[in-house]
Amino acid sequence: MAAKGRKLSNPLALAVMALLSERPMHPYEIAQTLRQRGKQHSVKINFGSLYTVVQNLEKHGFVEVADVQRQGNRPERTLYGLTPAGHQEMLEWLADLVAVPAREFPLFETALSLIGVLSPDEVVSLLEERVAALDVHAAALHGVLTKLRGQLPRLFVVETEYQLHMVEAQAQWVRGLLREVADGTLTGVDAWRALRETGEIPEEWRLLDGAGTDPDGPDAAPGQEAPSDGAKGRRVRKP
Repeated sequence: MAAKGRKLSNPLALAVMALLSERPMHPYEIAQTLRQRGKQHSVKINFGSLYTVVQNLEKHGFVEVADVQRQGNRPERTLYGLTPAGHQEMLEWLADLVAVPAREFPLFETALSLIGVLSPDEVVSLLEERVAALDVHAAALHGVLTKLRGQLPRLFVVETEYQLHMVEAQAQWVRGLLREVADGTLTGVDAWRALRETGEIPEEWRLLDGAGTDPDGPDAAPGQEAPSDGAKGRRVRKP
């Protein structure tokens, strides 16, 4: 069943609703709780934009003012709570994200698709630089996980575990690509090197022009469905 179009698409809005499903909070407390649980490693948290997100959630009827507190001479603090509509939206949105693989377009994937315009030697140098940065990132994530595991149940750090796994997997893949470029076993590397040295497109590459088909376009095989882009998903029934 196709998922309905989301009124909000900012992942921070989903994180806010998830926290408010526990209890009413004011925006500053929401930001502090997200950071205490290490969610800034998975969700971009900006205090200024957080207020905008809360306002948009309120505008769409997903959160509402639950209380207004004042302590002494301090400014009033508005506590927001999740509405029934917000609770249902949160469940459906999260279920779609968990169950339906979305077609994303990472910048590194874009760079790889165009990497042939650089010389092989330059690519080797750049990929070595990337591997070094990935190793530093992985080491930092290991430190974050060690700290968080001492403070929180594993349930609350699985996204950081996943991030670490993806960083390490990317580093391993890049190292493999570097080996293939270095020993010449990467198919097409000789033609690639010749192209960059002479500026002439190899004849075997000319034959590739127009050889591919767009799985989403008119040339797709009858009955063939394109991979999901996240627009389709399942619905969660209201409890």
